[in-house]
Amino acid sequence: MADKKRNTILFVLLGLGLVFMFFSSISLGSVNIPFKEVYSSLTGSHASKSSWEYIIINYRLPKAITAVLVGVGLSISGLLMQTLFRNPLAGPYVLGLSSGASLGVAFVILGAGLLPSFLQTIALSSYGIVLASTLGSTLVLLLVLVVSQRLRDTMAILIVGLMFGSFTTAIVSVLTYFSTAEQLQKFTFWSMGSLGNLSWSTIGILAISVLIGLLLSAGSIKPLNALLLGENYAKSMGLNFKKARLIIIFATSILAGSITAFAGPIAFVGLAVPHIAKLTFQTSNHTVLFWSTLFFGAIIMLFCDIVSEMPGFEVTLPINAITSIIGAPVVIWLLVRKRNFK
Repeated sequence: MADKKRNTILFVLLGLGLVFMFFSSISLGSVNIPFKEVYSSLTGSHASKSSWEYIIINYRLPKAITAVLVGVGLSISGLLMQTLFRNPLAGPYVLGLSSGASLGVAFVILGAGLLPSFLQTIALSSYGIVLASTLGSTLVLLLVLVVSQRLRDTMAILIVGLMFGSFTTAIVSVLTYFSTAEQLQKFTFWSMGSLGNLSWSTIGILAISVLIGLLLSAGSIKPLNALLLGENYAKSMGLNFKKARLIIIFATSILAGSITAFAGPIAFVGLAVPHIAKLTFQTSNHTVLFWSTLFFGAIIMLFCDIVSEMPGFEVTLPINAITSIIGAPVVIWLLVRKRNFK
């Protein structure tokens, strides 16, 4: 009963924290907009300045929504992978999806010179890069799914995913070696990740993909709890392990693949947030962990977005660097303080 009350208080605090961070992400930046003006703009009233209204609706709000979707998706997929492989170092990209997406983008950006000029323009557009990233991660997903049907050992699938990642990374390295400085710069900027520059239509596609992944993940809560005690125990409880594993891998692939396609490969969040949730709530029950990880993922991603914008300055730092710089010390502090690494 005490744990239930404690969890309720924590979830209320997380809910309030999410609302505060969401408004702060829209309010703070190179141009600081008062909370009152943000609230007026979001509730249908108009901000007192038309320039503020334009910034909120066309730039800040889409970016804040993208941050929530990215944080939620990567955090939940990290939780799924850590439980499936029973490995605290597993993350959303452990199956090689990020490397597959990077390979697709590398072919487009670094190999664009081999295409006719009219195709270069299409391939190097934002839609072309998203399509290339999607195709790359989908190809790796299909290969992993085929392998997962043939292998009984879950750890073998982890190794296969890492091998796919190494293979695609090697090909990217070869393409990089023969690329120009301009091509390398563009590819490097993509690999740093970005929460901005997404239109409302692309945010809609990303939101649908993340929602599908979350629904599959929520449906896997019981199997995930059973897997905590090992595969043999889960099978003895009547769990169709092969089917459950396939759904978990598919959910992770949808979440991590779609996010990488639209926002680039964003590090750390998927690896660290599940541990922050576990250490805060002191539980391994996935009914609690699912929602706590979801809240923490959104809050941390919004906070990283605020820091990357450097409030009061016109410079925007790479989101990929911020997630690791901020997150790593937090996790180390939590681990040292709790001395409990589940």
